[in-house]
Amino acid sequence: MAKILVVDDSPTQLTNLVKIVQGEGHEVITATNGMEGIEKAREEKPDLILMDVVMPELNGFQATRKITRDPATEQIPVILVTTKDQETDKVWGQRQGAAGYIIKPPKEAELIAKINEVLG
Repeated sequence: MAKILVVDDSPTQLTNLVKIVQGEGHEVITATNGMEGIEKAREEKPDLILMDVVMPELNGFQATRKITRDPATEQIPVILVTTKDQETDKVWGQRQGAAGYIIKPPKEAELIAKINEVLG
């Protein structure tokens, strides 16, 4: 199973995502903001990151860009999991390097399918 970093500033969303991911047997690491997410990505080298977008200080688009453009973490795929559901948000997320984009609240089957697809 994979090591997955879940980054979300909402305790409720974080708990929900962790429950889904752990239910699939994956190891989960958590971070509650974009900066902490970047630090944990560098330290823990997860196989995948689930990243919220709307967070204080450093948003998920900014954190994703930093992770996907840093030689130490560029190989880690990032799936954005967000309430931002406009097509322009999806395109912007892809331009930041995101490997996937899921609208909150995520349907469990859709999230699991995207995780499996990205992990290969």
